[in-house]
Amino acid sequence: MSPTRKSSPKKPIKIESNKRKFPVKAKRKPAVKKTISHSNVPSEYLQSAFKVLISYKTLGERAIGQVSEEKLFWQFNEGSNSIAIIVKHLWGNMISRWTDFLTTDGEKPWRNRDTEFENNFKTRAELFSIWDEGWTRMFDTIEELNDNDLTKIVYIRGEAHTVIEAINRQIAHYSYHIGQIVFIAKMVSKDQWKSLSIPKGKSKEFNEKLFAKPKH
Repeated sequence: MSPTRKSSPKKPIKIESNKRKFPVKAKRKPAVKKTISHSNVPSEYLQSAFKVLISYKTLGERAIGQVSEEKLFWQFNEGSNSIAIIVKHLWGNMISRWTDFLTTDGEKPWRNRDTEFENNFKTRAELFSIWDEGWTRMFDTIEELNDNDLTKIVYIRGEAHTVIEAINRQIAHYSYHIGQIVFIAKMVSKDQWKSLSIPKGKSKEFNEKLFAKPKH
């Protein structure tokens, strides 16, 4: 592997969890709220992956924030998942995949994946407690990686991946489930839903505003 070129200083990547209006447990761990700088996420690839993952976390929180506590547990039928169940599955996956990421298989022997699809939560606060725990475990692990780790081999269910491949696999998996959360949130919110992207019929107006700004 060729020597890593020194990059010019970059502005810190700020991670701010969205403010959410819901009861908080007294002993609940705080949401991810930290500043990640170029110095501790040295690879351009890792910075890019970090920003993409932050965007999906934020998108999920903005969607869930529009859903009443009752509707977080709504299921279309017995074979479908509620938002709560999807969050629980994301948490189970994140804790398993990102614990001892470089040294153990991503599918831990102590993980019980089937129970991730059984709801045992009753409140929004309980749900966000595990949501924050999963994302924090992942972000903390990525922070510890460097350029030399990117071509190392890690295993997921016995299948070899480079670190880059493993991270890409997780980004695809998480984006898939965040999309499900957004879809369900929009469906149960009905007319109260506020678009998270460009509202229907507003594309021209949106583009005009963007193109009126200087390129950056």
